[in-house]
Formats: sequence, structure tokens, C-alpha cells
Amino acid sequence: LSSANLSFIVKQCNLYLARRGFHDVSLIFFLGPDQWHKNYPTAKGRHQSPIEINNKEVHYDRSLLPWFASYDPGAAKTILNNGKTCRVVFDDSFDRSVLRGGPLQGVYRLRQLHFHWGSSDDHGSEHVVNGVRYAGELHLLHWNPKYSNYLDAVRRTDGIAVLAIFLQVGKTPKPEMKRILEEINAIKTKGKEAPFPNFDPSILFPKSHDYWTYHGSFTTPPCEECITWIVLREPIIVSSDQMAKLRSLSKNAENEPDLPLVDNWRPTQPRYFRMVSASFL
Repeated sequence: LSSANLSFIVKQCNLYLARRGFHDVSLIFFLGPDQWHKNYPTAKGRHQSPIEINNKEVHYDRSLLPWFASYDPGAAKTILNNGKTCRVVFDDSFDRSVLRGGPLQGVYRLRQLHFHWGSSDDHGSEHVVNGVRYAGELHLLHWNPKYSNYLDAVRRTDGIAVLAIFLQVGKTPKPEMKRILEEINAIKTKGKEAPFPNFDPSILFPKSHDYWTYHGSFTTPPCEECITWIVLREPIIVSSDQMAKLRSLSKNAENEPDLPLVDNWRPTQPRYFRMVSASFL
């Protein structure tokens, strides 16, 4: 089997999975982020995420509105380990848990939340602020219900809104993280899933709702450029032990060799001509 034929087979398999809504699929074939564009040309696009946010290049936009989240705790369904992250899934069959305001037009339905983290406390976030990379980053993913379904929304430039919250290591743990972290042992290995009812993710929000916003992409393949990013300025404080709990997850299945699930973040991408706006001075 020639390398050209193998590349073609990999590309066709990845495209098949991507069209059915599976993200991060190129990682199955051990391609690093710098190789994603070979199977997903969009990964080399001009609206890619994450980016570095530099205050000297940010535009204060006085027209930006406050954002509001209204989440129904009963919408929380399951928590899982997909080999790439820890994810909590929510019922998004109607406008039950929504994000509105800020740079958004209309409401966006909460679909899932997940985390990115590093192999140590000194890195792990995807976005970088003034040269600082935090220990982790929480993403709450919402989709625009003016489109027929989630898969339709990811094909639209205004289809997805992601609320991003940095995790900064401090001396004290964040009590609101306990509910998620106490389920880690139940989802230790790839493919594990557990019920996760009655959870309101707004308890994870920082006090300040100040934010930066820009148009970008998914940070996993196929890297569709459909996301309005709302990146909160204030991080939430977590303990080193809490970050270690996330790092105790395995990216392999139960009967496979244990391989720590760490460094699931994408390097920053060129900003090009994009404007990054701030809701604050």
C-alpha cells in the first residue's frame, strides 16, 4: 500500500466521520495539529481558533451588550470520556438552556461543555492572553436554533457560540467543580459514560462577565469556521489537585495500555485581519 493510497484512505475515512458530526477524528490517525490541514483544508483557513489575545490589539466596542445564560439543571444528561476530553452533554431538543446577548443575535442552545488542559499546571488553555497560557480552559458550546439542527448550524458562519472560561491554579479548590470531578473515576477510560442529572453549569462562571469576542472556528477537526467566541476575561480559580484529577483520565479504552489524557489543546492560530473586540475598557 503506497503512502499516497494510505493518505487517500485516511482522508476518505475522516471525511465520512466528519460529515456525521464527529469532531477530532483526525487524531484517530495520529495526525498532529500541524498536519490537520492535509485532510481538512479549513484548518489552514483565515478564521481559525484559538488565537492569542493581546490587549494592545483589542478594540473596545461600546455597543457590545452584556451576555446572559439561562440554564435548566434538568437538561444535564450524561458525562463522558471520549478519549479527547471530559464532556457533559445536555438536552438541546428545545430552548431549555440558552445563551443570549453579548455579540449574539437571538438565543443559542447549550449542547455540551468540555475542558482543555495540559500535562502540568503551567499550560493547558487554548487561548492565550498577553502571552499567558492558563492551566486549562472550559468551553460551553451552544448552537443557533434558527437552523434545522446542530449539523446544519456548524455549516453556518453564525451557527455556533462558545463561552470560554480560563482555569487558573490557586491555593484553594473551586467547590463548584466538585460535582464534575467526583465522576472522573466513573469515566476513567475512553468510551466510559455515566448519568449526570441536575447540573447547572452557570455555577462555574466567574463573578465578572467582561469578555472578548471574535469570529473563529472549532479547535478540533474539521475546524469549521462557524463560531462566535465569547472569551471571559476573569478566570476561575481551581486547585492543583483539581487539575491533577482531570489529568488522571486515560485517552485509551479500558483494556488498552493506560495513556494519560493530557495536552488536549490546539496551538494558537494566526489572527490575520480579524478584529478582537472587548466589552470593557
